Amino acid sequence: MKDVHIEDSWKQALLPEFSKPYWNSLTEFVRQEYLSKTIFPPPKKIFRAFDMCPIDKVKVVIVGQDPYHGTGQANGLSFAVNDGIGLPPSLKNIYKEIQNDLGYAPLKSGDLSRWASQGVLLLNSVLTVCANLPASHSKRGWEQFTDEAIAALNRNRQNIVYFLWGRYAQNKGLVINREKNMVLTSGHPSPFSATLFFGNHHFSKCNEYLEKHGQSPIDWH
Repeated sequence: MKDVHIEDSWKQALLPEFSKPYWNSLTEFVRQEYLSKTIFPPPKKIFRAFDMCPIDKVKVVIVGQDPYHGTGQANGLSFAVNDGIGLPPSLKNIYKEIQNDLGYAPLKSGDLSRWASQGVLLLNSVLTVCANLPASHSKRGWEQFTDEAIAALNRNRQNIVYFLWGRYAQNKGLVINREKNMVLTSGHPSPFSATLFFGNHHFSKCNEYLEKHGQSPIDWH
């Protein structure tokens, strides 16, 4: 447990997870994968979403599924890529919706740490992946861990805005108390379902809700 390098407030909130059998098997699996294969993101960035967004600072949660599996893409934040990496299709569509909703011209950078530092938890359901093999680390225990992260937020906090795009994220968010938080759902921003994503106005709705509850809005630029 003491070897889990994750931000302190999250470590305390998730402490029981680190002594459960699934965690032991998950960490051993991930360790062996890093030793024998090319795995993304870099080990120090596995918990980056948590490290950048302590539990008491979270204003918004954007639920993703799997890290990007291409070289240099995954950086520990859902939907984000490092500076200098081409924008993935889903992120392009997120930027298009922001422009449509708020009028901001899309940036060329896919590094969303500027959102994370404002209290946006960019949470993937699965936190590691093997190069060029999407979903290769699914059903190994990460889902249970990130389910508990959402449950911990739901227990300890309120007036958070959750973006649940696509059925996978919506199922993951079933635990969220809709009376104490705002839950925004639509299709996923991937090209396969973008017609069900565009026009959702989630970014302006989010900021209206935050301001209504005495919080500063997110600068989505």
